[in-house]
Amino acid sequence: MPNYQIIDADQHIIEPPDLWERWLPAGFRPMAPKLVQDEDGGDAWQLGENLEPLGLVTVVATPPQKLRWTGVRYADLPTGCWEAEGRLDLMDQDGIDAAIIYPPQRTMLYFMSNTDPEFHLAGIQAYNDWILKGFCGGHGDRLGAIAQMPALGVDSLIAELERTKALGARGASLSTWPSGGAALSPDDDPFWAAAERLRMPVHLHISLAVAGQKRARTGVKRGGPTQLAALATTLSAMPRLIADTIFHGVCARFPGLRIVGAEAGAGWVPYLLHEMDDRYRRNRFWTGVRLEQLPSAYFRRNWVLGFIRDPYGVQNRHAVGPRNMMWASDFPHHINDWPNSRWLINEMSLGVPEDEKHLLFCGNAARLYGFA
Repeated sequence: MPNYQIIDADQHIIEPPDLWERWLPAGFRPMAPKLVQDEDGGDAWQLGENLEPLGLVTVVATPPQKLRWTGVRYADLPTGCWEAEGRLDLMDQDGIDAAIIYPPQRTMLYFMSNTDPEFHLAGIQAYNDWILKGFCGGHGDRLGAIAQMPALGVDSLIAELERTKALGARGASLSTWPSGGAALSPDDDPFWAAAERLRMPVHLHISLAVAGQKRARTGVKRGGPTQLAALATTLSAMPRLIADTIFHGVCARFPGLRIVGAEAGAGWVPYLLHEMDDRYRRNRFWTGVRLEQLPSAYFRRNWVLGFIRDPYGVQNRHAVGPRNMMWASDFPHHINDWPNSRWLINEMSLGVPEDEKHLLFCGNAARLYGFA
């Protein structure tokens, strides 16, 4: 067993060019994502009406002056963006002992927004089979995958949760609430119960959609202040997701459930905890919400947040909860710092005792994902 020192709780994967030919059943391949060229000669995935270049989701040691949305080709990239052996080599260069791999949400949402439920499920399962049997297969001591859950109703989610757990998934990623609606409901409870029973952490990556909702059409060229504002506020949905699970009683009813908020950061959490406790104290009677503990207690018991560069969160870890935080690189998306993660970690951890530093950058993830 490796002597883990740094565990990356959130890396991403780029689909290999032949993924769908190899893993998607033949009858669905005509509708599969297609690899095409973008307007600057780079590679892009055609996802229905949306053309999604490699651009900012495949950035390896690229300075800001050279970042570009289009014109990036598979041939320009390290194979570690989509192959396990290459990924392990890149992790070695960065000093990363183990990593958790998240699904590519652009592609997952393409399948989930399709009106054909069989195609929807086939695409999700093809990805899960590849990441669990192919990419992570044989590397369980260093690579763990978060399985994507479909959006076809709670029974379908539970079936895929159980199937992927048996294949070695370390957790489940939701792109909608379990029953697919715009808000939490009692219909979601069987899924939460199954996740608790199976000890499968549930992951919410930035935000949630509504089942069957068509994706907004995107253009190839992106930029400007609106785009930059969106990039700077990706955590904005997470406080509401946390509050929803707590005030709807999900955390109270399922004490063993673990929910992970990916790429959320943590420096803002103390204010949210204060606000939730205060608003609960003032409004619990007329809203009809009854909890046995304060909202902040449920956060600390049920929730874990991934942070990338958050020196404020690290320095204020006791106000957040030192067991409610775990470091992530977001590799190979554009905000990663490969191959300088160790430098970044040490800079964030100035003055932090070694035992607490180990929790934030290794121990919490090791315990949650079974690397310990």
